[in-house]
Amino acid sequence: MNSVDTFRPQLQIRSVNLDTGRENVVVISRQSKALRAEIFRGFSRVELRRDSKVLLATLLITDDDALVGPHEIGLSEPAFRRFAEPAGHLVTVTPATPPESLEAVRAKIRGQTLSAREITAIVNDLTHYRYSDMEIAAFLISSASFMTSDELIALTRAMAEAGTQLKWADPIVVDKHCIGGIPGNRTSMIVVPIVAAHGLTIPKTSSRAITSPAGTADTMEVLARVNVGVDEMKAIVAACNGCLIWGGHVNLSPADDILISVERPLSLDTREQMVASIMSKKLAAGSTHLLIDLPVGPTAKLTNGTEAMRLRKLFEFVGDRFGIAVEVIITDGRQPIGNGIGPVLEAEDVMAVLANDPAAPRDLREKSLRLAAHLLEYDPKLRGGTGYARARELLDSGAALKQMQRIIDAQGPASCRTDLGNMTFDVKAGSDGVVAGIDCLQLNRLARTAGAPLDKGAGIRLFKKIGDRVESGEPLYRVYAFDQSEQDLAAAGAKIDTGYAIEKRGQVTP
Repeated sequence: MNSVDTFRPQLQIRSVNLDTGRENVVVISRQSKALRAEIFRGFSRVELRRDSKVLLATLLITDDDALVGPHEIGLSEPAFRRFAEPAGHLVTVTPATPPESLEAVRAKIRGQTLSAREITAIVNDLTHYRYSDMEIAAFLISSASFMTSDELIALTRAMAEAGTQLKWADPIVVDKHCIGGIPGNRTSMIVVPIVAAHGLTIPKTSSRAITSPAGTADTMEVLARVNVGVDEMKAIVAACNGCLIWGGHVNLSPADDILISVERPLSLDTREQMVASIMSKKLAAGSTHLLIDLPVGPTAKLTNGTEAMRLRKLFEFVGDRFGIAVEVIITDGRQPIGNGIGPVLEAEDVMAVLANDPAAPRDLREKSLRLAAHLLEYDPKLRGGTGYARARELLDSGAALKQMQRIIDAQGPASCRTDLGNMTFDVKAGSDGVVAGIDCLQLNRLARTAGAPLDKGAGIRLFKKIGDRVESGEPLYRVYAFDQSEQDLAAAGAKIDTGYAIEKRGQVTP
């Protein structure tokens, strides 16, 4: 028996004020008796154990005795929350044994094809936070190199089965999903009340923003509570035919959120991983009929029709294997949808469309009607080809707005700040001409730099779209912020690149 087996030190738990994102991190004093060099040399991960509870975490060392004492171990906020033991309790600390599934990751790195059992083991360890971010990145990058169709199916199934799996009594449960990348594209918040007002079941779970200025959940949170549990979600859907909640709170495909948190900073967004991500959540949500929105444009995730066709076939393939009726439509992704970018501004657009406000953005209204029409056509009682007319009837009559209000009331009032940023500046055209192009990525960056979505009222209000005439000095858009430094950073970014291309006499200028 070696020294690692015999030396099992115990330390007192202490919560330390460190927000380490998703990763479990623990801190030990350099003076700790548990930190004997012969025990921890070469180890960056440790295992905490108390009775049957086990937590794997990344180890950090501090010389600050005010942070942790020699007889303590400090747990970062996510680690303390997951371990769920009171401060002061004793835990055993030992070097961590790597998860067995890491051998499968190494095999994938070597170019081997993984079995369904190996992929399930990897997903299981992911959801139990047994991987470091470096190990997750290794799995993502090796999978991005190649993934067979069998591996794609296995990954989708394993991710869906790792968390909550919802079941509904209705034979038709519809849903929609956009692959993202287009600012202001809050069609779900209009489609859901239209479809629910018609009578179809649409339990919509949505994501929060990771690298964008707003996700659907961030925008809905301006209007209503989105942190809803499973039982409450079912009650809301029973009363309203639909909901608009944050999927993370009901634990649908928890491995997906973990993968995305590492994937996005690496700019990894492969077709197979995207499909597994989306389809695992829809499978876990109990969807029977799914509409996928693929925006195509120069600065969208998909830049041409060929890419969109290949992705469409993957969605259809996975849908067929799991018995989900998948319909994929290709939409215009050349520019933002609506007039607002950022939670409060996007919520204003949504409610203006639902209220039939004459000033509501027409592109957001029209796209939402088209998407709702596709979903309504799944109703066997509705005659073919009448989906659009029915969607417009429900919107124009105010039925959709009333249904949205029912959903808001059922989910409960919003608890976040919902005023617009009190610091503003306008970005103006540098020449006369016509708007020839808008860079969605750049506007996303600027809105996020201004503070969105952390500050719900930060973001951008657009004044001009593609095809609009502008004069030199005329405002293209207005940026809202709450913090002076964030406003300054956004202004500096807009000065370098406004995100607008203006065409003048055959020439295009930024």
